[in-house]
Amino acid sequence: MERPLTWLDVFTARPLAGNALAVVLQADGVPEETMLGFARETRLSETTFVQAATRAGADYRNRIWMTEGEIPFAGHPSLGTAVAVALARGEREAEYVQQTPAGLQPIRVQVRGAGLAHASMHQEPVRFGAELDVGAVLAAVGIARGAGDRELPPQVVSTGLTHVLALVSDAAALDEAAPDRRALAALLRAHDALTLYVAAWDAPSGAAQARAFFLERDGVTEDPATGSAAGPLMAYLHARAGADAVVIEQGVAMRRPSRLECAMDGDRVRVAGDVVVLAQGSVRLDG
Repeated sequence: MERPLTWLDVFTARPLAGNALAVVLQADGVPEETMLGFARETRLSETTFVQAATRAGADYRNRIWMTEGEIPFAGHPSLGTAVAVALARGEREAEYVQQTPAGLQPIRVQVRGAGLAHASMHQEPVRFGAELDVGAVLAAVGIARGAGDRELPPQVVSTGLTHVLALVSDAAALDEAAPDRRALAALLRAHDALTLYVAAWDAPSGAAQARAFFLERDGVTEDPATGSAAGPLMAYLHARAGADAVVIEQGVAMRRPSRLECAMDGDRVRVAGDVVVLAQGSVRLDG
């Protein structure tokens, strides 16, 4: 059975940058093993499948798959999927509520024409976990203990998906990152976290630079834009330093530059960015 497929780049206003996403629409009835198989076929960090909602108040169900399995929530797959849904429904401005295992997340979409859109979402309420030793955390990505921010210690934080956050005092330290697979695996496993998100924050400008590392079967992978970690970083900076907004630059080292706009909106974080439609067509999947 052929199902509509939309391919997008998220957190960028130009094609072939940001974080790529494949969205399969009308995905009711697609077996989970087929979802996983197609996620491995795309080899993207995430691939999503849009199904009918099963919870009251939701407009659709968003199934988010990495190459190793399904995850409960993610950032760029949420924004990109909402844009794909708006395009399929012929809506230039829309507000949706997506259903994920993490909960119900409100999303706003503006389609600006010529394959460009902007989307923003409320992430789940923040949950702060343990503070961690800066030396042990930075060692997992080959950065010296001395490069850590002296006022902002590493911490486990979630706004729907758990990440380990580590702040460094200078953006130049990000260039030194050389992940150690075993150390990174041990760190993430110990805290049930998806990524180690290393960031340098400049308080006067409200800007940050970040790199994110996670594990796949073949080893350590870097993510060009991690909306589900940008939210926790915003919540962390708000709680510890009183910041109300931050613009994050990510993916530069991968030549996939991304821009993630984050702000506090009441007691939740809103994460936003541009979305580019790269291709639309169909895919033949069993179901």
